[in-house]
Amino acid sequence: MIDGVFAFETPGAALTLLPLAARLALDVCGLKLSLAGWTSLSEANRRVLVSEGTREHVDVDAVNELVRNAVPAATPIVALDVATLEPLDPEAARLLLPNRKLGSVWPGLSMLARFALSHLAKRGDPERLAGAYDELVGGGPRLTHLDAKGAAHMVDVGAKSVTQRRAVARARLRMRPETAQLILERGSPKGDVGACARIAGIVGSKRTSDLIPLCHPIALTHVALDLSVDAPAGLVTILATTETRERTGVEMEAMVAASVAALTIYDMLKGIERGIAIEQVVLLEKDGGRSGNYRREDDA
Repeated sequence: MIDGVFAFETPGAALTLLPLAARLALDVCGLKLSLAGWTSLSEANRRVLVSEGTREHVDVDAVNELVRNAVPAATPIVALDVATLEPLDPEAARLLLPNRKLGSVWPGLSMLARFALSHLAKRGDPERLAGAYDELVGGGPRLTHLDAKGAAHMVDVGAKSVTQRRAVARARLRMRPETAQLILERGSPKGDVGACARIAGIVGSKRTSDLIPLCHPIALTHVALDLSVDAPAGLVTILATTETRERTGVEMEAMVAASVAALTIYDMLKGIERGIAIEQVVLLEKDGGRSGNYRREDDA
């Protein structure tokens, strides 16, 4: 499945039809492209144009350059202001989307999802609109790691834009206060627990694609592991920060780094306390990519 193309669309593997993501990118730029003009573009340019439509801010100059050699040429239209994409009025929603709520979820939808639902509603095709709603809203986010037959596969990110990406993950360990105190005093028989955990976390982040089957190998530009120890509470907190300039995110690299660091702490202290518990590994925040930024809301 091509990233940016929905399951309810049928553009074909070579994008012989115009996907909604590409149509959105063109509309935002005030351009209309015929099917002949679309198919006159190279498949690579068609894929990039689809990718542009998945972004929250379409690169107008890039889109104009992509369609510059289309035959016939793109014609100018009134550019679409995505802020004017209003949800269906209640009566239309009742007729076209029975038993489905749209108004309450509309603000949380991506620009492409709002465009797709508005476009299909204007065509008055309840069956296709309902399918789009179930994919975009009712069924939650599309699982891009599954193909049309439900088989796992590595997502094609070749058409995505290279952007700066960052993620922060946290791991927490619970142990006896006297065990935590050994970390502060560097009193473990195996040596400096904190230093070893930091190095292990950095090494682990670099091996993420070897450990997690569907992760892409990426070039990390920065990895940092910070440990804090609350000895009286018997609590060790690990913060792992990863950064890259890539086509895909670094959330998994941050979480693997935090996990490996936590496991290393357990390994170095298990001879003293077998009951150490790794209580939590969570993503705290991520920046970059077309899905935007994320901050863990329920975090204290």
